[in-house]
Formats: sequence, C-alpha cells, structure tokens
Amino acid sequence: MSSPPPALHVRTLRKAFGSTTVLDGIDLRVDTGSVFALLGANGAGKSTTVRILTTLLPYDSGTVEVAGLALPAHTRTVRERIALTGQYAAIDDVLTGTENLRLAARLAHLPSATIDSRVHDLIERFDLGHVADRRAGTYSGGTARRLDIAMSLVASPRVLFLDEPTTGLDPRSRLVMWQVIRELAADGVTVFLTTQYLEEADRLADRVAVLDAGRIVAEGSPDELKSLVPGGHLELRFATEPDLARAAAVLDGDSDHATLTLEVPTDGDLPHITALLNRLADEGVPVEKFGLHSPTLDDVFLTLTGTSDRKKVSP
Repeated sequence: MSSPPPALHVRTLRKAFGSTTVLDGIDLRVDTGSVFALLGANGAGKSTTVRILTTLLPYDSGTVEVAGLALPAHTRTVRERIALTGQYAAIDDVLTGTENLRLAARLAHLPSATIDSRVHDLIERFDLGHVADRRAGTYSGGTARRLDIAMSLVASPRVLFLDEPTTGLDPRSRLVMWQVIRELAADGVTVFLTTQYLEEADRLADRVAVLDAGRIVAEGSPDELKSLVPGGHLELRFATEPDLARAAAVLDGDSDHATLTLEVPTDGDLPHITALLNRLADEGVPVEKFGLHSPTLDDVFLTLTGTSDRKKVSP
C-alpha cells in the first residue's frame, strides 16, 4: 500500500523583505497525521514560514504544497483545509465560550443544522462545560487557549498550525495543552508546531527542524538530533576528596572538587557504562552516587544555531 502524500511539502522556499533575506531556500516535508516542530530563536524565520504556509504571505521563490495542494494556485481550497492558532488567543472576550464557538462555526460556513452538535462536541472535548456560558474575558490563560484551539477545529481542518501555543502559560496549563496536542495527532490531525520551549518539541514532535537565520540547519526525530551533539556523560559523586582523586586517576574526565564529582564522557551505551563502573570497582574506589546525563534539544539548539553572533531579522 502506498503511503499518503505529505501534509506539507516545501522545496527551496525563499522570502526576503527588501534587502534582508528571511528564508534562504528551506526544504520541509511533514507527514500526514504527525506532529512537526519548527525550532528557532526570535528572528530565525519561524513566523514567516507559518504565514507563508497558511496563505497569509506570498513567497519569492520555491514550491509550497499544503494539504496536497500547491500555493498560491489553490489558496482558497487550502484555507478550507487548514487552521491557524497564533501566539495569542484570538477570541472575543465579550462573548461566552459557546458564542465564540458558534461564531467560528458560522464564519466557517457550517450548515446551520450541524452547528449545535459541533459546538457541543468541542465543549465536551476541551472540557469547557463549566465555563461555556461565561464571558471569555473571565477565562484563565490556559482555558482561553483551549477555547482558541477548539475554535480552530470547528471546521475539522486537516492541518493545524500552532504558532507558539503555550507562550505565557503556567506549567500546569502547558501540560494540559500538550495533552490536547497529543490527542489531536492521535485523531489524525497534522500538527505544525513552532515553539521556543525545547522540552515541548522533545515531548510532542515526531520530527523536529531547527531554523537558524533563514536556513534549516538540522532535521530529524528528537533522538536523531540529540545524537548529533556530543556531551553525554556519566556523573560520578564521591564521599571524599581522596576518592575523587583516585577515580580521576583511573578514568579520564573533568573533576569538580567543590561538588566531589567526576564527569566521564560516554555515549550512554550500557556496556560502556558498566565497564567504567567496573574499572572503579576493580581499583576499590567507592562511588557514592552516579547518574547518566544525555544531550538534550537545548544542547542541539545551542550547538547548531549561531543567532547570537548574527544580525537578528524580524519575521
């Protein structure tokens, strides 16, 4: 059986504002039903990319296909197949949650006979029943975000763009949003996520692309990206300074005398870790505590991006 066409396919996409190049020939492929995260510092070109993919901004060159259709030739039909949730909730504070959803349904041209059931389903799905008849202006940030995404899903889009959806949310609300995104992907919705929270991409995304100064500098699964960056180490803690000194004589690593720890490079492979510990045991060096530290997406981001050394460009 042949695989379905990608939900998004971008090739050699370029965009400039005047003499400033914002996107410099990027390529992206997002599989249908997956969660794809685009990472980048402020000014890297994330929001520009989203604006182009959601038909809000023309591009200079390259090819762009969204939900199986080429842009700009099929702009109107693409808009019927996608939804966008921006960095800030686009809800009417004066209306209740139910009224906001009904408004979104009418704007999406849903048949009148189906609006009530669709609104009811979304209220139930996003756990909004207890606030559905309250003005949206009284909602907490997390609840407003849930309503915002519910409004985006009124017309059952094939692709949902989430542009930094958890900006400004407290940790508990962020966890709730992560669960919502997982459920959407499980239901077959393709989610294109931009974020500056590296843990968010690590937990949610099937694939991640790192955008730096208008170029994709790395792409792959979170684990594939983390494997590109050295820095995995075994941290060994000792009870006394003499024990630390003896361990440092046995193993090559960096000693921290203030914390009585020794960091020994490792790829995290179990046989290698076992061999390191056995060498200490053979020399009679007692280890008080040890832990494995693997590279994170933060390490990937800091290693692969050079935005601190380059002129920032506004999206």
